[in-house]
Amino acid sequence: MSKDAGFFNFSINKIISNDQSILDQARIRLLYYGFYIVFVAVAGLFLSVYLQHLPLLTAMAGIVLLCVVVLFKYLTYKPQWRHISHALLAIATLINLSNVFVVIQKVDIITIQVILLVVIFSYYMLGNGWGLFYSLLNILPVMVFYVLEYNESYFIPLRPESIDQSTIIISMFANFIIIVFIHSHFYGAFFKNINQLEETSREQAVLNNKLELAIDKAEKSSQIKSEFLATMSHEIRTPLNAIVGMSNLMIMANPRPDQNENLNVLKSSANNLQSIVNDVLDFNKIEAGKVIFEHSKFSIVDLLQNICGAQQLKAEEKGLAFTLKIDPTLNNRVLLGDSTRLTQILFNLVSNAIKFTREGNIYVKAFCYEDRDNKVRVTFTVKDTGIGIDKDNLQSIFEPFTQESITTTRQYGGTGMGLAIVKRLLELQGLQMHVSSKLGEGSEFSFNMEFAVSSASINEVGEKHPLLQNPGVLSNLKMLIAEDNPVNVLLMKKLLSKWKIIPTIAENGKVAIDIFKTGNFDIILMDLQMPVMNGFDAAMEIRKLPIAKKANVPIIALTAAALLDIEEQVLNAGMNDYVSKPFKPEELMEKIQNLVFAVSAHNSL
Repeated sequence: MSKDAGFFNFSINKIISNDQSILDQARIRLLYYGFYIVFVAVAGLFLSVYLQHLPLLTAMAGIVLLCVVVLFKYLTYKPQWRHISHALLAIATLINLSNVFVVIQKVDIITIQVILLVVIFSYYMLGNGWGLFYSLLNILPVMVFYVLEYNESYFIPLRPESIDQSTIIISMFANFIIIVFIHSHFYGAFFKNINQLEETSREQAVLNNKLELAIDKAEKSSQIKSEFLATMSHEIRTPLNAIVGMSNLMIMANPRPDQNENLNVLKSSANNLQSIVNDVLDFNKIEAGKVIFEHSKFSIVDLLQNICGAQQLKAEEKGLAFTLKIDPTLNNRVLLGDSTRLTQILFNLVSNAIKFTREGNIYVKAFCYEDRDNKVRVTFTVKDTGIGIDKDNLQSIFEPFTQESITTTRQYGGTGMGLAIVKRLLELQGLQMHVSSKLGEGSEFSFNMEFAVSSASINEVGEKHPLLQNPGVLSNLKMLIAEDNPVNVLLMKKLLSKWKIIPTIAENGKVAIDIFKTGNFDIILMDLQMPVMNGFDAAMEIRKLPIAKKANVPIIALTAAALLDIEEQVLNAGMNDYVSKPFKPEELMEKIQNLVFAVSAHNSL
């Protein structure tokens, strides 16, 4: 503690701080109380040698007394104990050597005591380095003097002063008191420090135990949350799969115009519910850091047209003008990146723009601001003339489950997760969302993204597999479906009948294995959550079959769960791919055809 305590301070409480270590506090106390002992001892010696008419010793005692007073005042004014310790050791060394070589000219018990005091004090106060320095500075000259005196080689033309027995007793007694005080004081400090360390260690052990319990509780809570999310997802998606699937089947059956309108409303509502469920699951996955960005070929022009094509219809239903502008530089360019996540980002931004705009227009733009070294940098902008955002709320709109106000939520609906997902997806790629808005005038969202340019031609990107052009090739496909939900079984039968496939149904994984062992199948659709034996275990058992052809049959998982690492679990169980319920018929068809084609191509080699 180097802060001034005040010139007129004499209290030890003002020169000791709780910020100091126990040893540093002990050092200051040692100096403070030690000065009192030294002052009394030196004052007594001063009187004794003065009465004996010993001028050298009187002068030395007087100087030491003055130094003690000055250093004590300095300690209580500016408690810089290191500087004061050096000063005391320098004075003690000077006194010791003066006594030996000049004043008394001999080594006696008082000399030995002073050396011991210097050694003890220097090590306790200043540590090993300075302790060794001051110890040698006092011991070596005395040893040299002792050798010279023993050989009768030492001579100085000054008559040594002799002191009486009372002065020697006072000096010895004072030195012993100081030696005992130093040891006693530092032993107490060390013992207190050890106790504090033990107490700290005990407290740390308690804290570590609490931390371990908290971590264990958090992990269990996270596990419960994941299990709950997976269960709720399964319970919601299973009936939703039936609603969406049956709606698709009825629309595919060429209904009457009035029926078609009702079915489209039903399908749209189901899709909105599915979108909300997907937002929750995606946000959970993003927060858990489970997002892996792909690096596949795509056309940015096709991507924007697909997104805006569907959104433009919604905008026109509200009487909004919709403008899509794409930089000509991006035409006929094949880029490498994660088109799925880019679609998710842009879809959320455009959907929000339409949702919060009552009149005016929606403007979507992709501008290439840099094109070199086989890389393009593109600025994506989504602008609207909607309700706008108050400047104080520009950051809060990116928080999950948050909209600008309660009124906004009530009036426009939504979960408030769209922009949170957009922001997190950009941040995970090291990108930033830029937003400007004026209340009542509209908002503009923009971000920059870099893409590598592929050497592939634009025709290769949208090219479907030949089998996809002719679903009829699946008519002879032998398919086994493991599914325990009767409604989903009915849905799958109706859907597959459109492709002229008559599947074999197994109500759980165990039955599926028994049927598969005795039959010949080209592909298996495996539900994951089933009684008796789940889809994971069933798939692993199939992969263990001794017949290679059977063991390598393509397996597509059907899942309504919300497991963050579902893809990893599916692949680890030996399955080839998975489809999340509710699924689009064309998505399932594409995965089936891709796997069947890969197997047939492999077998033909």
